Amino acid sequence: MKIIHVVGARPNFMKAAPVYQACAKQNIIQLLVHTGQHYDYNMSDIFFQQLGLPKPDFNLEVGSGSHAEQTALVMMRFEKIVLEQQPDWVMVYGDVNSTVAATLVCAKLLIPVAHVEAGLRSFDRRMPEEINRLVTDQIATLLFTPSIDGNENLLREGVAPEKIKCVGNVMIDTLIKFLPLTQKISLTNYPNEFALITLHRPSNVDDETTLEQIINSLKRISQQIPLIFPIHPRTRQRLTHKHISLADAPHLHLIDPLSYLEFLALEQKAKAIITDSGGIQEESTYLGVPCFTLRENTERPITVQVGSNTLIGFDYLRLEHELKAVLMGQTKTAEVPPLWDGQAAERIAEIMVNLA
Repeated sequence: MKIIHVVGARPNFMKAAPVYQACAKQNIIQLLVHTGQHYDYNMSDIFFQQLGLPKPDFNLEVGSGSHAEQTALVMMRFEKIVLEQQPDWVMVYGDVNSTVAATLVCAKLLIPVAHVEAGLRSFDRRMPEEINRLVTDQIATLLFTPSIDGNENLLREGVAPEKIKCVGNVMIDTLIKFLPLTQKISLTNYPNEFALITLHRPSNVDDETTLEQIINSLKRISQQIPLIFPIHPRTRQRLTHKHISLADAPHLHLIDPLSYLEFLALEQKAKAIITDSGGIQEESTYLGVPCFTLRENTERPITVQVGSNTLIGFDYLRLEHELKAVLMGQTKTAEVPPLWDGQAAERIAEIMVNLA
């Protein structure tokens, strides 16, 4: 059996690594295609080094661009690879443009596709990622879900039950594997207590009024606890373009994007996390760190139902109130969802080898 793995953005790397390694144990022939959707060193190459992924066999180098441009370029360049390599399966991850583009190519060429992290839904079609999820799951051959709500969503959409496999969360596989290594990461340059920030979604950073409101709220929070803000290139660009200054917030620390291990070390130590990232909602749930998500909805509702995640939406006064409660020792009771046990990739590899 020959499998092509398609990765294109930071979260894909963390999901693909354990699956690649588990499939290697089964002696499956594997090729790795990096679409180049994220091309900054800290957001791409360094992850291959830390996660133990081999150097990609192919790099499509699509770079940045509109959703249409990225999707079209991936399709044009990936099609040539599929025709040349003739894989038995193509494996795609998550909900980025590279995922839906590769799936569309394979659907036209009658190459079966396995989607890792299938079935997640925010039910908000204004989000480009939601469109990618819906399209990918309708035309993929095999759907690996991270939690039972993914199965329920797919069945509701008319997907055949035999195509759906609940295997657990591969991102948690990576987290569990690398958590011991965070003990070697020095955090002496950071405050003893801090909250951690990530912010990159267009709904939060593209609108000047919304971005200013968030930053003003973070400035007020930073008076209670120092904030560490590894800033996404997109967000830094927006702050600069809109002339939003942080000069009056000495405890709001903007830093460059971090390697996976450094960020994981900070997540583990943080008093709280403020984010609009999907993957961080999952990681914080496993780590038991209170998470406040600056979105009106989430495709990972299980992190709210059983975990430490709280949806804030655009209510920044609530964010300040909730974070103050955490600092006073008032936190939600949280648990880890079923099958988030570090063995999801092994279950995927076993299913794939049995298809050979």
